[in-house]
Amino acid sequence: MSRVRHVVLVLSGKGGVGKSTLTAELALALRHAGKKVGILDVDLCGPSIPHMLGVGRPEVHQCDAGWVPVYADAPQQTLALMSIGFLLEDPDDAVVWRGPKKNALIGQFVSDVAWGELDVLLVDTPPGTSDEHISVVENLKKHGVDHGAVLVTTPQAVSTGDVRREVTFCKKAGVRVLGIVENMSGFACPHCSECSNIFSKGGGEELAKLTGCPFLGSVPLDPQLGTRIEEGKDFIRSFPDTATFRALDGICQTLLRTLEAA
Repeated sequence: MSRVRHVVLVLSGKGGVGKSTLTAELALALRHAGKKVGILDVDLCGPSIPHMLGVGRPEVHQCDAGWVPVYADAPQQTLALMSIGFLLEDPDDAVVWRGPKKNALIGQFVSDVAWGELDVLLVDTPPGTSDEHISVVENLKKHGVDHGAVLVTTPQAVSTGDVRREVTFCKKAGVRVLGIVENMSGFACPHCSECSNIFSKGGGEELAKLTGCPFLGSVPLDPQLGTRIEEGKDFIRSFPDTATFRALDGICQTLLRTLEAA
């Protein structure tokens, strides 16, 4: 961690809001902006990052400094990954662990992965405010690593209510909220590019105002993005002229400015 400049936790009190999708796409946007990026996947019961980035199940090797991360773009080595998905013998195995075993693995992920030099390390988390989140924050603090959080919500009130609790968690845990992203903000038609509101509009922006957090932007539902994620392909490279790309790029640039100003 000594050569990692910024650590960003991707959090949400609600499941199904697209944390992993946003983590993967933010990583790709940062890489396209010329940054060296890593993703630490601590969603131990649902590790989806390897599939989303088309990595498969390579072996994890060790060096003198610890575990060597898996690179999604070898040989360039600008997008490094670590996930429990790489460590399971059977990809269909369920991780049926109590808190202490989860905490021990997260401690290893934080202290024993040889990330090398990274501009940004994104940490994909499960929903909630429980063992995994507390363990990540405590281990980052123990190693003196500066970190902040991006909170993900969808527009509906049921989602923003859960994410408001995540803001409270960040305050209690001493984690700086870098901003809020509203995901699934309307439906982007792949034929005419018009964006139609499926859910209520502006819940993420209202949540940001209510909690005093920065609002980073909105990302629409885009079938092309969903297809590329399912295929493990780079949406940003495939569809650079879409409203979804512009939204992701805008969030990426705002996040970079926030990190550099810290």
